[in-house]
Amino acid sequence: MQDLFCRRIDYLRISVTDRCNLRCVYCMPAEGVAKQRHSDILTFEEIEEIARAAVELGVRKLRITGGEPLVRRGIVELCRRLGQIPGVEDLSMTTNAALLPHMAQDLYQAGVHRINISLDTLDEDKYRRITRLGSLADALSGLRAAAEAGMAPIKINTVLIGGFNDDEIPALADLTRRYPVELRFIELMPIGHAAPFGPEAYLPSQAVLERLPQLQREGACGVAALYRLPGAAGRVGLISPLSHHFCGQCNRLRLTADGKLRPCLHSSDEVPLRGLHGPALRDAIREAVRRKPERHGPLSWSERSGAGRDMNEIGG
Repeated sequence: MQDLFCRRIDYLRISVTDRCNLRCVYCMPAEGVAKQRHSDILTFEEIEEIARAAVELGVRKLRITGGEPLVRRGIVELCRRLGQIPGVEDLSMTTNAALLPHMAQDLYQAGVHRINISLDTLDEDKYRRITRLGSLADALSGLRAAAEAGMAPIKINTVLIGGFNDDEIPALADLTRRYPVELRFIELMPIGHAAPFGPEAYLPSQAVLERLPQLQREGACGVAALYRLPGAAGRVGLISPLSHHFCGQCNRLRLTADGKLRPCLHSSDEVPLRGLHGPALRDAIREAVRRKPERHGPLSWSERSGAGRDMNEIGG
């Protein structure tokens, strides 16, 4: 599929739930989310039907997200079904990793060979503060389990937050010296209402280069500018949705757990897919591609995202 701005749209992110076992302050309210009825959430059969239609239209990459996708019962079987769709070339997942120790091997055998793990700090107390409920030990155990299962590449998603983890930039990047991981610093996005961050929290990714002048540029992959520390086994990535938006390279659509297809993360525009089948379903997916904007609006501490939902409801 190609949108009106000649971008090839071949990537679908699928949120399977808006629930999570953590309460990250930039993602969802402290009290969690209002529990939707089971009937409000797409069934596995509906997700598979939508994925098949998208693949028929040219999607080649599927990523499973949440909330936290591993809290959805039967998630391994869903991954197996999606991975068996003819035309799917890449099946991956984003997770906080807390539940990975008992699931990584089954997920790998189901076809999830790449994984992104959210990890914003290497300090136990700070990890508990940013996640409100989590344990750093659980996340690190999940990271090890993914590596032992053979998942590669493993990408670590670190939201860069001034006054919280900017003092850990060298320590976090040092993970790439020891392990063949890609540590990606992502600029904090002003999305949803969950966290009252002040302007000092919105650091540009340039701060990483200032703290680590020894980083050597290695090009780009997707939305990330890639660097390497001298002699490191892995790489450091910088993702800059505020300071250097990458809308010109955006190739994705996002399916919410309740069946809405979103052309842009930072727009409230959604195309309902639930209940559609065959040509009507494919036409609705094409309509979402047609409505994909050239770029999102300005983003900063004072210029909030127009997403209209919290991040846990969209799937990142």
